[in-house]
Amino acid sequence: MATNEILRPLKPGIFAPIPSFFLPETEDLDLPSFEAHVVRTANSGVGPLIAGSMGEAIHLSHSERVTLIHAGRKALDNAGLNHVPIIAGTGAGSTRETIELTSDAAAAGADYATVIASGYFAGVLANNRLALKAFWVEVAEKSPIPVMIYNYPGASGGIDIDSDLITELARECPNICGVKLTCGNVGKLTRIADAVTNPTFASLHPRKNSNAPFLVLGGYIDFLVPSAYANGHGAITGLANLFPNAISHLFKLSEASQKHLALLPEARRVQGIVARADFTISKASISGTKYLLEKIYGYGGLPRKPLPPIDASIARGLWEHPHTQDALTLERELMGKSQV
Repeated sequence: MATNEILRPLKPGIFAPIPSFFLPETEDLDLPSFEAHVVRTANSGVGPLIAGSMGEAIHLSHSERVTLIHAGRKALDNAGLNHVPIIAGTGAGSTRETIELTSDAAAAGADYATVIASGYFAGVLANNRLALKAFWVEVAEKSPIPVMIYNYPGASGGIDIDSDLITELARECPNICGVKLTCGNVGKLTRIADAVTNPTFASLHPRKNSNAPFLVLGGYIDFLVPSAYANGHGAITGLANLFPNAISHLFKLSEASQKHLALLPEARRVQGIVARADFTISKASISGTKYLLEKIYGYGGLPRKPLPPIDASIARGLWEHPHTQDALTLERELMGKSQV
């Protein structure tokens, strides 16, 4: 699909990095659980990001990533959610493979790609601004779909792109459609959002496709309300896998409160619940999220080796933790049921 034919626009909101589920004996992909989860989150107003960090992309083969994108698109379409776009993680070791994977992701049904710089040679790249810029410029120019910058120092050997470079890429690369800031730097988000929401940005630096504006997204959900007031566009957050209705509700509150200030106290209350849950659950990483998915929804399983399963005592404490239970109570209230 050419970029000028995108039918599923990229809009501000909440996106979840969907876990990749594996069969317990073989570690083969568990596609039924994956498909069910993609549909569950999408029905709650949360868009899917497939083969990202939470999806253990580093543990997936090239073909497995493509298989998951195919499966996600098929599941959404079969559920009547053909309007929901798919973002796919396509960062790889080299620029060449990243471009190949992005093209294959597009052919498999991805509407957008999110690309992280490889951290294997971070000792060379981290302080080489020209090399980092050249990476995203080339990927964006050769990608058949819009590309989102993924800034996550923890998964890229400490490579942390500053707001000046991200803004420069936004201005110079019309096929770049946003940035995910898993650096958690609110000041950086504020500076970038101020630049790209300036009324002159769209006219001076139009996107290659008008349905793919430049979005500034947090990589955590614990500062969603502050980021909304700084012209941020939402978040890509692992917590939305567990509490999609609560996270979607928080986004709507944060947006509505800007027009109706009477909603701000409630937005702050919900933000507090969500922020505490994000802080506690994120410390348990992928294995903790999968454990909680198993407890709440009946699927989750284990991460792929060499990632270890969560320790039993830590798992019990995570489930019983008041931060987890408060978020679960909020999710249940919003679903209008006594049990998830």
